[in-house]
Amino acid sequence: MLVWIVFAAVLFLALFSRFPYFFQDVQHALKKLKSSRLILKYIQTNYFMLDRFSELVKLQPHKPLLLFKDETFTYRQADELSNKAARVFLQSGLKQGDTAALFLGNEPMFLWLWLGLGKIGCSAAFLNYNIRSRSLLHSFACSGAKALVAAEELQDAVEEVLPSLLEEQVKVFILADRCRTADVQSFKDKMNQASSDPISKDLRSHLTMRSPAVYIYTSGTTGLPKAAVVTHSKLWALSKFPSVAGVKSTDVLYDSLPLYHSAGFIGFTATIDKGMTLALRNKFSASQFWDDCRKYNVTVIQYIGEIMRYICSTPKKHNDRSHKVRLAIGNGIRPDVWREFISRFGNINVREFYGATEGNFSLINYSNKIGAIGRHTFLHKKFFPYALIKFDIDAGKPLRDSAGFCIEADKGEPGLLVCKITATTPFFGYARDLQQTEKKKLHNVLKKGDLYFNSGDLLTVDDDNFIHFQDRVGDTFRWKGENVATTEVADALTLLDCIKEANVYGVEVPGQEGRAGMAAVTLREGQSFDSAGVFKHVEKFLPAYARPRFLRIQSSLDVTGTFKYLKMKLVKEGFDPNQITDPLYFLDDKDKDYVPLTLDVFNSVTSGKIKI
Repeated sequence: MLVWIVFAAVLFLALFSRFPYFFQDVQHALKKLKSSRLILKYIQTNYFMLDRFSELVKLQPHKPLLLFKDETFTYRQADELSNKAARVFLQSGLKQGDTAALFLGNEPMFLWLWLGLGKIGCSAAFLNYNIRSRSLLHSFACSGAKALVAAEELQDAVEEVLPSLLEEQVKVFILADRCRTADVQSFKDKMNQASSDPISKDLRSHLTMRSPAVYIYTSGTTGLPKAAVVTHSKLWALSKFPSVAGVKSTDVLYDSLPLYHSAGFIGFTATIDKGMTLALRNKFSASQFWDDCRKYNVTVIQYIGEIMRYICSTPKKHNDRSHKVRLAIGNGIRPDVWREFISRFGNINVREFYGATEGNFSLINYSNKIGAIGRHTFLHKKFFPYALIKFDIDAGKPLRDSAGFCIEADKGEPGLLVCKITATTPFFGYARDLQQTEKKKLHNVLKKGDLYFNSGDLLTVDDDNFIHFQDRVGDTFRWKGENVATTEVADALTLLDCIKEANVYGVEVPGQEGRAGMAAVTLREGQSFDSAGVFKHVEKFLPAYARPRFLRIQSSLDVTGTFKYLKMKLVKEGFDPNQITDPLYFLDDKDKDYVPLTLDVFNSVTSGKIKI
């Protein structure tokens, strides 16, 4: 018996030494499979998020569901307030299958409105509260909404498009006690008068798991926003993700991300899934972040984009480690910021993930490997089929072999992530936009007749099978016959003491093929631009083709509501000092410096007198 125990121990150690992540890989695959089976069961039994919410109202009516500023809302109170909202929508003429658009920031009413709409079998369209005019009308029209509910502070934006809305016979509400316009009604006033009695489940009896639960819009970094269709089954899939990442029913989740974005909204639906408590912030604040975490006894935080960097940029305090946060879930954290975050704020498990609102695939870094977004394993690929395929940057499409099939990328080589579309991993596309929906599909990828979702993202797999995000297909550009990943260049630039942020993109240069690298940067407080130092740094850290030929110093960088850099306007303006008032610099290889980009230098570059 002892011999067998020793043999098993030796075998275990040998296996662990050869495959150190084996048990983590298996455990994660089993968690995802369990989650998938649960969702399949929900689909078969028509079990909705609202059913889960109703159960929790009965099981834990007095447990706090939402903490907001100095207010606490229990599960029962949330139920009653959403019942009131549901009745206002019913009185306004909304019926099962209709959609209402929500145009407001992070506040409790956002959640009561969504729950109320669901209770009468309606869906919601989450409008970005930063959009205006044409973009606002476009986003509204995408969803086919018959009603609009807007925050009081957005009255001006609503009145700007009101004639168009009224022409379409849209019901318009403002979350104010009184309205200043005759054609706009007060939602609050009507809600105060409505009954909080339970809403009959019959009002949503027509719903299936393929019915839309919500329309969530893409950021619109490359054009007008597209409305991703999030069905009730898709909503479950998104909401289970934090559970796979390790959240528990006893957790308090801190959500400072916009609720109109999937990452922010899933903070709420994941709260319902686990029956926990959500601490909601109206708008992210780096200076108030940890004070909020201490105030609400937060144990799990969400992040996206540059939030972690903003937190790390705050002045150090003696109580930086005085908190209960054990888990951080999000995406887009740079490796250097990741290291600084855990070094300064304590050994918090960071669960960096990869996924898209409309996508049918996700990854999560469950191994705490800094810089990775997940792992490439046999088990994961078998149950959730995907591939990284070679991509032609110049042609803007995947490379195919002589038989017409795509070619899988080698280890260490950037490849376009494509994810197989099946009954269990569907792609629902964009509302009222068949053209954009079809553009995201790839046919005959690895064999005849197969169908894959085109993520538009380039990823790499390293020698240890960790997956790393490389770049967006639209962001990567080609220069001197080489592919330049904007994220790689931006990461290198922000290592400099003087550079705080960097937004990298490619610009056209007359007479040159491809695009030359350019970076819009902001400087750290109290720092001046060290042109020679920047040159030495990029020369050391970046290959010649990836070094930005042009630099543009800005006071701030334009970002979307989820902190993604906006590039279209920058690309259009290029490096022309006739159009740009910001300081411009040109990489001068001869002087080994970044020199001011004057009109003379500009004309010399565009005429070909200066070779780049």
